[in-house]
Amino acid sequence: MVLNSIEKLLEKYENGETSLKEEQVLKNYFSGEDVAPHLEHYKPMFVYFLGNQQERFTKDLPLKPKRKFNYKWMSVAAVAVIMLGVYFTDPFIGADQCEENLVGTFCEPEDAFNEVSKTLAMISNHMNKGTSTIGYLDEVNKGTSTIGYLNEIENSTSIIFKKP
Repeated sequence: MVLNSIEKLLEKYENGETSLKEEQVLKNYFSGEDVAPHLEHYKPMFVYFLGNQQERFTKDLPLKPKRKFNYKWMSVAAVAVIMLGVYFTDPFIGADQCEENLVGTFCEPEDAFNEVSKTLAMISNHMNKGTSTIGYLDEVNKGTSTIGYLNEIENSTSIIFKKP
């Protein structure tokens, strides 16, 4: 009688139709020593479920969110460092410093102008090379204008055939 009810409960369990009380009966049956030999392969599963039922999560969960780094203060510090650097440097080059031949400075304005002109010409040359490679975009613009003509044709045919 007990074996028949256990087999019926197992069939209901496999179909997902058991209640919690019925599952507890199955767990209790399979945790005991007198399990029918043809149902022996169910025993590890139900013993595992019974053991897992006793497990509890004991770790503490932090409920406070972690503090985010405040980037505003970093920007304030960066501005302060830049201001101190500007304040403690001498932006003007005197006649005595021209004789020392500092790197990156020019004593004569014509030399500085020539160097800037040469640098700007080099930048312009590289920019022209870059813009010459994207010339195919003009062809794309021509294709999109052709699509605009197709829309005009569609509008005129819809007027002729009175399509809404």
